[in-house]
Amino acid sequence: MMASRSRLRLAAAGENPIPHSKSGGEGGTERKPEEARRREVTDLGGGSELVHVPRFVPREAAWGWFDYLDKRIPWTRPTIRVFGRSAVQPRDTCYVADEGLTDLRYSGHQPHAHSWDEFPVLKDILKAVHEALPGSHFNSLLLNRYKTGSDYVSWHADDEPLYGPTPEIASVTLGCEREFLLRKKPTKSQASLGSGEAAPKRLKVSAPQQHSFLLKHGTLLVMRGYTQRDWQHSVPKRAKASSPRINLTFRRVL
Repeated sequence: MMASRSRLRLAAAGENPIPHSKSGGEGGTERKPEEARRREVTDLGGGSELVHVPRFVPREAAWGWFDYLDKRIPWTRPTIRVFGRSAVQPRDTCYVADEGLTDLRYSGHQPHAHSWDEFPVLKDILKAVHEALPGSHFNSLLLNRYKTGSDYVSWHADDEPLYGPTPEIASVTLGCEREFLLRKKPTKSQASLGSGEAAPKRLKVSAPQQHSFLLKHGTLLVMRGYTQRDWQHSVPKRAKASSPRINLTFRRVL
């Protein structure tokens, strides 16, 4: 299935994600405010929207975050249930959340909820995300580490009830760039045909609408509105991805 590059519209954000200095940009040069604030907004239709901030954090600051998280986070690779079978999750993970929230559970696995106070840098990153997204109030964080190109996450939607019907999910990428795919959820007719139901003669089943984003070091991607209800996303295997990628997904548990 061929992925089509998303058509994007550019918009200027109201605030800088984090303070910028002359030494913070690439090559030690000062970054222009309009460049630092640039956002790419993709209207997916039906009340679904993606916001991409390519330069959310300066490269050196992002590498500082990466080194800390790579070494200090108590990464685990749990066993999960997929299509009725047990399998080792193909990426490392860790969960951080406010006290007293509803427990997170996915694929038969309930991760231990660590405290923000255990990892001060995560509180700094959370503050930067909140400054970049005025009005947002994230209280939980799922971290994933893709050690090589063989690590991945398959097609899914973060549509657990504890996030509500229109969750906002902010994703920060650190380290190796990886492709992020987004596709429209199959309709009931497509799903029934995919399950082996005989199709009427000459009936063409169109492939789901799909978008592709290359998420680089220090970028921020935000999924909003009905994206989790109507769309699925994945990070596929890529042989050329030879170094680790750390992904932080900030969420709000209701």
